[in-house]
Amino acid sequence: MTLFAQTANSAPTASGKISSSAIWQVPPDFVTKAHATCDKTAGPANFGPCFINQIAASGAPSDAVSFTRTLFRQTSGDVGIMTAFKSFGAVDAAQVFYPLRANTNYGLLLVNGDPAVLDVDDLQKLDRDAMEKDVMFQAIKQRYPKIDLFPADRSGAAPWPRIEPLPNGGTRFVVSYPLQDGCHACAHLGLARFGWDFDAKGKFLRTTFIPTPPPPKLTRPRRQPGTPLPPPNAAPSTPQSTPPATPPSSPQ
Repeated sequence: MTLFAQTANSAPTASGKISSSAIWQVPPDFVTKAHATCDKTAGPANFGPCFINQIAASGAPSDAVSFTRTLFRQTSGDVGIMTAFKSFGAVDAAQVFYPLRANTNYGLLLVNGDPAVLDVDDLQKLDRDAMEKDVMFQAIKQRYPKIDLFPADRSGAAPWPRIEPLPNGGTRFVVSYPLQDGCHACAHLGLARFGWDFDAKGKFLRTTFIPTPPPPKLTRPRRQPGTPLPPPNAAPSTPQSTPPATPPSSPQ
């Protein structure tokens, strides 16, 4: 488990807002011990609340426990622990560790805007129609009909999105998503990028698809089935020239 220290620019924000005070340095043995306790004492319906109680019992700061409880309510049952925080202005970002998830254990939230919490891996909020209409995406889909985007791995020491200014003081958070050949564990085909757009006061406006050129090999046409491959080291064939016509013999 990777632990993250508070960054220099993650000072607590105004009262009532999510801040770096909710970071908890998760002990290496916490997940194992919490699982052992809740497996014995809690059924499926109460497993999440039991796990959160173990966070409090393990010495997590009160703000960290409060953050986890609030996130649990807002997401209808996700247990998340803040592992890093970065202030960007009207809208900030929080990296979250999800100990009970099976595939992607880290997420990235945009917080303190309107709404107060947005999960960048909530794929339903992405402008998928714009992606589907993009000519570069269509070129890849011709070769890989099952292509789709999936939540990304948000672990690591620098999970933060790139920031771009918008007109009238707004901000765009540019986030990347893996394109896979049909499933989370299938072949990786490239990346899709979307902007999460906010106005100057932090109100969420929309997501915007950002066209990204795919790797060249993905847009090359496939060899037609049944077409023989050229032999190794075969010299390229050149068209044979037609021998010049023999001029008529001159009369003796």
